[in-house]
Amino acid sequence: MIRIEPRPAPPRLLTLGVPVLAALIALALAALPLAFAGADIATAYGEMFKGVFGSLFAFSEMLTRATPLIFTGLAAALAFRARLWNIGAEGQLYLGAMAAVAIGAGAIDAPAIILIPLIVILGAAAGAAGMAVPALLKTRFGADEVVTTLLLNFVILIFVQMMLEGPLKDPMGLGWPQSSPILDQGMLPTLIDRMRVHAGLILALIAAGIAQFMLARSVWGFRLRAVGENAAAACHAGIRVNRTLIGVALISGALAGLAGVGEVAGLKGYLTADLSPGFGYTGIVVAMLAGLSPVGVVIAALFIASVFVGADSMSRAMGVSSYLADLVVSMSLLCVLIGGFFARYRLVRAAKAPA
Repeated sequence: MIRIEPRPAPPRLLTLGVPVLAALIALALAALPLAFAGADIATAYGEMFKGVFGSLFAFSEMLTRATPLIFTGLAAALAFRARLWNIGAEGQLYLGAMAAVAIGAGAIDAPAIILIPLIVILGAAAGAAGMAVPALLKTRFGADEVVTTLLLNFVILIFVQMMLEGPLKDPMGLGWPQSSPILDQGMLPTLIDRMRVHAGLILALIAAGIAQFMLARSVWGFRLRAVGENAAAACHAGIRVNRTLIGVALISGALAGLAGVGEVAGLKGYLTADLSPGFGYTGIVVAMLAGLSPVGVVIAALFIASVFVGADSMSRAMGVSSYLADLVVSMSLLCVLIGGFFARYRLVRAAKAPA
């Protein structure tokens, strides 16, 4: 007879090793569809590795892909730490991007030292506003934030499409639904000449460092963790639970908004309805792989970005579907969930009852 019982104190090594082991298992399992496709597994993974680390350009593309994932991963990780299930980072990303082009496409003609910080601040504020409504609905009326944030994604995307066909539409875009371009002085500077990696990466790393410090060393971080562990006990201890939830909701939305700012002000220069291939949703996987740790978010974002960029390179080199990257990411999340369960619980053989 086997029974499941909680571990008294999950081993730290096991807790830290679960995400790493999950990533390795996911890559091993991905070898099965590669084999069925007739590809040489060693060559395929070699092409993946080369597609990420084979040149400075390849490595910079991985960093570029990781930048929005760090922001959305942080947005999910901080909210989830407080048991506030923000599934709306995708919509908040678009709100941040829309605010960036609204202010940066000529509404204010200012030098870069003024315009860039203004774009960043307003983009973060727009993302925060997108999370404010679900947070207020949860704290005031007990509405399920999973439902409200998820549905708000579709509302925001429709609103963005309407704006791209209306006030934000580029008159020089030949009828294509895209915004006017951001002024040159409003674009984030690149970090490497002739490469796409931009200053948004530095901003993302700073945000991760601040988040890690605040969680571990500040009163705010203690309150957030207390609310996440047991909201009723935190309230009994004098912590204002609703105020804490609204605060972390605004920060979470702001981080997702910064992902949108980086994509338009760092890369494309203008907004389209297909700006994000799902960065908001992938950020949830990043947060789970990271164990909701801000520093872990950076590592997990780099891993997932490497998988996507490497899979694209492998697809071009060997004719294998690039959807393998989605398979690896999905299996990584599944393995993390299973591994997290066994980190908290263990299987014990129950003694047989005497006859």
